[in-house]
Amino acid sequence: MTDLPDFSQTWSFDSLELPVVSTNTLVVGSGAAARTAALQLLRAGQRDIVLVTERWNAGTSYNAGSDKQTYYKLSVAGSASDSPLALAEDLFAGGCMHGDVALCEASHSAQAFFNLVELGVPFPHDSHGSYLGYRTDHDTRGRATSAGPLTSKLMCECVGKALETEGLRVFDECQVVELLTHTTIDNGIESRRVCGAVVLDKTQLNADNFGLVVFNATNVVLATGGPGGMYRASVYPPSQLGGIGIALKAGAVAHNLTESQFGLASTSFRWNLSGSYQQVIPRYVSTDSDGSNEREFLNEHFPDLSTLTTAIFRKGYEWPFDSGRVTNYGSSLIDVLVFRETVERGRRVFLDYLNNPSDPAGNDTFDPERLAPEAREYLKNSGSMQSTPIARLLAMNSPSVDLYKEHGIDLESDRLEIAVCAQHNNGGLAANVWWESNVKHLFPVGEVCGTHGVRRPGGSALNAGQVGAIRAAQYITHNYADDPLTLDEFGTAVAERVCSCVDFCKRVTETRGDIEECVYPNELLAELQDRMTAQAAQIRNPATIAEATEAAWNTVRHLDVKLRVTGCQSLPMAFRVADLSLTHAVYLEAIGAYLGAGGGSRGGVMVLDRDGERCGAGLDSSWSFRVEDANNVAARKILEVQFEQVGSLQLQWVDVRPIPQCDGWFEQVWQEFRSGKVFTDSEEG
Repeated sequence: MTDLPDFSQTWSFDSLELPVVSTNTLVVGSGAAARTAALQLLRAGQRDIVLVTERWNAGTSYNAGSDKQTYYKLSVAGSASDSPLALAEDLFAGGCMHGDVALCEASHSAQAFFNLVELGVPFPHDSHGSYLGYRTDHDTRGRATSAGPLTSKLMCECVGKALETEGLRVFDECQVVELLTHTTIDNGIESRRVCGAVVLDKTQLNADNFGLVVFNATNVVLATGGPGGMYRASVYPPSQLGGIGIALKAGAVAHNLTESQFGLASTSFRWNLSGSYQQVIPRYVSTDSDGSNEREFLNEHFPDLSTLTTAIFRKGYEWPFDSGRVTNYGSSLIDVLVFRETVERGRRVFLDYLNNPSDPAGNDTFDPERLAPEAREYLKNSGSMQSTPIARLLAMNSPSVDLYKEHGIDLESDRLEIAVCAQHNNGGLAANVWWESNVKHLFPVGEVCGTHGVRRPGGSALNAGQVGAIRAAQYITHNYADDPLTLDEFGTAVAERVCSCVDFCKRVTETRGDIEECVYPNELLAELQDRMTAQAAQIRNPATIAEATEAAWNTVRHLDVKLRVTGCQSLPMAFRVADLSLTHAVYLEAIGAYLGAGGGSRGGVMVLDRDGERCGAGLDSSWSFRVEDANNVAARKILEVQFEQVGSLQLQWVDVRPIPQCDGWFEQVWQEFRSGKVFTDSEEG
């Protein structure tokens, strides 16, 4: 990294002199997608870029994983046939994913993967150089690969080393709190365009200007990740709170906000409990809040040991909650029962690796040799037929045990507390095939960009983030390489929004005795997290969503009057909860619109309906659910939302764009490539 730009430029906002940094491209975030976008821009010759991050090695990419974190890509080894079109069709088949975006993610897949290989990410290959794959969830071709439990961290490290060589300018310990826009008129058409951001320098919070820095940029690459801070039960790293709200507030259209992924995860140390953590078949127990009254709660709903152990085993490779796997004792019935124990009954749930599950019928004892064939053969082939779950786990995947020991949890002696946790947002900001938002010059990449639709193959998000970064960098390099606004133009255009940030800092830090009900950031955060976990996780109730949505908007409305902090050091969290408050209200509004249009259970969501299909397994009618109607508008179209003002969104159901024909004529493509015509807006995107 190089030295930071100086603050020789300043502008007076609300009587405060604030530093102004001018640059062609501002990259927000430091995860795998952000780093690749910066690297691609630098390598293409666009040197005038700056990266802003709250902490260089924070966020999901650097701090998340699983027993074997997956990267999903085009098959590049073996005899099985594959092609970009075949990959695009499989991505598209997940539902509510635009076909042209799917084709881009597929067409750049090999390029993105081998770029990481060349940068040093240790994806395994055989002695002939073949990068063999395996099957992941929602995958039929074995396209998945992995560099181990920390694949995305390794990606960050390798791209980060390349950025050091390239001399990227980085503002660390800086939080973007506002995106700045102005209106332009091109060919008589008025459009909104991003032109920078307001940043909170967390090392200067006690300064007279509260540490506010203003960035004047031609382009903004937004890579703030998923909204992990919205949920109480979350497997997002604690450092990953999200930042989509600043884009919503700036007028960026979002879509598929209804589609998130949830799964079983540990809570004291946030980690996905997929793969071998389930395939070794641990025992599930719940207790009262004080640890008393232990019981194997799954046994109340499964008829026998074979059915129970098969569901637990399958939870390994069917890890995300899937509403289609609840009935007939499917693996996602476990998620429903864990959710009921923790959220509805207020109990605690643990995985016990020291003991095997007991027989619900009381007639049998656990024996690996008597498991169902798929579980028995898998464990046998893995050399994991030992007598206890922990012995099987140590034999199959000892690093997965070591990982917990590194975080103070010994699975050889401790039970592991778990919950059904928010893990990934398949929706997010809408973008075209160059990953540009409706707000021109704003490029959302990574999880903040919702390209995935309803169902996605496990690991495809890592590919999507890399492809989005590549596409955004290409478009900026070929079309948006111009200088930012002059300081006079910029200061005049953004004065109102910058002054509102200054006013926010003054207001939340002031001491006033006439405010009866001050609300502090942590209280507000807890309120919205509880609301989202109860109302907008994998179980959704049409009967209560309207009340929850109105409560969310009321929270946003009261922020201006009630939100206070005890000192300037709490300003970052004040801005964060303000962002999350708006975000959770928009998400709840979108969920309510989907349910109101008759949207049913699909993907990672089960919609409760007493008149719907019964779950069985001894669950009463309150757990019946609405089956998705393929002919309903909510099933056929994508819901787009755009924030207008508090309590008001513009909602629109749009058609899913098909996969374009990709059998072009080489000579024509060559000519269009040389002329730069290929690096233009898509008519469909």
